[in-house]
Amino acid sequence: MKVIYKITYPNGKIYVGKDLTGTLTYFGSVNSALVEADFTLEQQRDFTIRKQILWQSADASDTEVNEKEVEFIRKLRANEPSVGYNRWPASGEW
Repeated sequence: MKVIYKITYPNGKIYVGKDLTGTLTYFGSVNSALVEADFTLEQQRDFTIRKQILWQSADASDTEVNEKEVEFIRKLRANEPSVGYNRWPASGEW
């Protein structure tokens, strides 16, 4: 199952990603330095994130999944630094 997911961090910021295998424990390729910069060392000691499946398909092509990922990044504004940790596509790009 191919999925588009949203990760929500304790500060409310989000990351939108895709998983072409539907692996439950996959949490994406977010830039760790961006996330770590938003949390103190103490906050990092007890850290909970939430993963939500936004879309799934058993038969979509990889190209379709890529397009869906960009669609959700834009829709949720996950590429705006005040909202999320996605850095692609850049705000205003596409």
